[in-house]
Amino acid sequence: MYYEDTYVVLPPDMQEQFVTQPELEQILHDLLIDIQDALPYDLQNLAISEQVQRLIKTACDLDCGDRGTWQWYVVRLDK
Repeated sequence: MYYEDTYVVLPPDMQEQFVTQPELEQILHDLLIDIQDALPYDLQNLAISEQVQRLIKTACDLDCGDRGTWQWYVVRLDK
């Protein structure tokens, strides 16, 4: 079994970053704080911590308006 504990994050400037799950959660939390007025419909009635978890489990990108589209993907570094 493989663990999903490392992600690659592609910010709009496309300089990839390898991050842990807690780091990804913090990145998404900060992005979501900035776009609370323009959230996707499925995130609107959730608390921020639930929004973060929903994005990690069901999506791989987030359109942040003027901040561009952020993407993330789980990667496997070791078996």
